[in-house]
Amino acid sequence: MTIKVGKNEAGQRLDLFLLSRLPKVISRSFLQKLIRDGQIKVNDRLEKPSYKVKANDVITLPDRPMPHQIEISPEPIELNVLYEDSDIIVVNKPAGMIVHPIPSHTSGTLVNALLYHCKDLQGIGGELRPGIVHRLDKDTSGVMVVAKNDLAHRSLSQQFKNREVFKMYLTLVQGKPEKTEGEIQISVARHPTLRVKMTVASEGRIAVTFYKVLKSFDDLASLVAAYPKTGRTHQIRVHMKYIKHPILGDKLYGRADPVPVERQMLHAAILQFRHPRRNERMKFIAPLPEDFKDALRRLHEESSK
Repeated sequence: MTIKVGKNEAGQRLDLFLLSRLPKVISRSFLQKLIRDGQIKVNDRLEKPSYKVKANDVITLPDRPMPHQIEISPEPIELNVLYEDSDIIVVNKPAGMIVHPIPSHTSGTLVNALLYHCKDLQGIGGELRPGIVHRLDKDTSGVMVVAKNDLAHRSLSQQFKNREVFKMYLTLVQGKPEKTEGEIQISVARHPTLRVKMTVASEGRIAVTFYKVLKSFDDLASLVAAYPKTGRTHQIRVHMKYIKHPILGDKLYGRADPVPVERQMLHAAILQFRHPRRNERMKFIAPLPEDFKDALRRLHEESSK
């Protein structure tokens, strides 16, 4: 499917131009996601949603750029709540839980649980992602903050956008990095053929992660603290693979593990941000889950042999 920009349409943002030309059931956020995922191109090039279209630009889209209609139901799923007030709720998400519904997975998500727990989330930030301002991969555990009203959603979204939020992850990676600490800065983009995967690409979006090795288990594996300065999809996972030390249990980017694990050993341990109403700095720590602690114990045993 292609759309050609007319002379009178030049100068508009790409996302707003498409919003005006496509069926009204398509949201701006959905279009922005398609653009960032590389599914929409301008003259066969990847552009940002903010790109200003020019006369005679040819925009290529998927044949059916239509969001699936998903009905979301509140579900009485247990939540590990670290903090809650009238503006925000902070939870420790377990590994294995998807944050928001997708066409192939419409129940058992964090959003289903939040809609049951918080009666005022519906519609904040969009019907499919009410209150969600950031996310963790399905098999990543740890701390997340969710907005409970529009004021909180705007404030938190802006803090994430301006990189004012401090995030620290703990991860177990294969091998022993040569440098005990460093900064990884590379551009990442959606893989051209494997759409579930990200890859290093010069035309992608810049991603920056600082890392520090906390402990090494001989040459088997290392416990690493990762501090992402940006928030790209699969960022830490791609970065660890890039420096040739993929995360244990990462089926998408990893390889054979020194000890068997059931999921990627990545845990969002610390999250700091300003309270959206009180403006005070808040810090939340999510304790390590049992499977992560078990992997640490087994690595210690293996390295002690």
